[in-house]
Amino acid sequence: MPRKARIDAAGALHHIIVRGIERGVIFRDRTDRDRFVQRLSGILTETATQCFAWTLIPNHLHLLLKTGTTPIGRVMQKLLTGYAVSYNRRYARSGHLFQNRYKSILCQEEPYLLELVRYIHLNPIRAGIAADMDALDRFAYCGHGVLIGRRQNDWQNTDEVLGRFAPDLDTARTGYREFVAKGLSMGHRSDLTGGGLIRSSGGWQQVIEKRRDKAFRKSDERVLGDHEFVSQVLAGAKEQMGWKYSLNVQGIDLAAVISRVCEVLHCDRYDIFTPGKVKNRVHARSLFCYWAVRELGTSQAELSCQLKLSPAAITQSVKRGEEMAKESGYSLVSLRIKGKG
Repeated sequence: MPRKARIDAAGALHHIIVRGIERGVIFRDRTDRDRFVQRLSGILTETATQCFAWTLIPNHLHLLLKTGTTPIGRVMQKLLTGYAVSYNRRYARSGHLFQNRYKSILCQEEPYLLELVRYIHLNPIRAGIAADMDALDRFAYCGHGVLIGRRQNDWQNTDEVLGRFAPDLDTARTGYREFVAKGLSMGHRSDLTGGGLIRSSGGWQQVIEKRRDKAFRKSDERVLGDHEFVSQVLAGAKEQMGWKYSLNVQGIDLAAVISRVCEVLHCDRYDIFTPGKVKNRVHARSLFCYWAVRELGTSQAELSCQLKLSPAAITQSVKRGEEMAKESGYSLVSLRIKGKG
């Protein structure tokens, strides 16, 4: 059976689980973990991707991320590929380091954000790396210590989590820690690993009983949320796929994007491909990057090579181009206007 495409959108919340190939070790020592965290920090900052929770276990890792200016698939590709190359070089090994396809579950923020933060941050205890809550407080490779104020980093979003407990920081930290401690008795939470309505209905038995009564409802293993949320997510993904297909059918490719940019900005190809900070060139390059990435699905790595710009510069160009398109009402093709009007 073919794999289903990952679902993503700006502002989407993802619970990501990455395992070593054949459940092998991916972090052998502190150096490995520190290198991974350093890489994670840089990429999240560069792509404006928010992180609410994270944990590194010797043979797997968990992340709770919200999509920023770059699709989560590209964020993870850059993170995992870069780390694997570094790891293989360090240990003079070759071949895959990670299980072929990491798991990415699109999550409904309410009521799951806090439940997922707790579940992810309790992983070190479940894995036997931390003996109890006191040990978890001291564990360096988990976002829990940051939330209680034991550690600091500038790439983890603590305000969103702690703000749900109390406006006062100390009170919020105390409430958060008590909330996490209450999760110790819950064990492994299979209900937090996707499945849409199936998970939030209380398990398969209740779903089977509902289906016997012909109460069919929408579910999907890539999504964690109620029926309405799953339906909206799948409809949005279908619409996006349909739009990209329609562009392909019309023969809209990078050459067509270049022509369209030149048409709406009254510039020429030279302005798009010539580096520099001249205003009209920056605008042309930004709109081109935005349409190429968001409309056609062109990889930022490909644009980086074509434009001879760093990945970070491409990310900023996409963001700038999106702002331009919204402010000025620019559309790649007139069909977009008709379809949305």
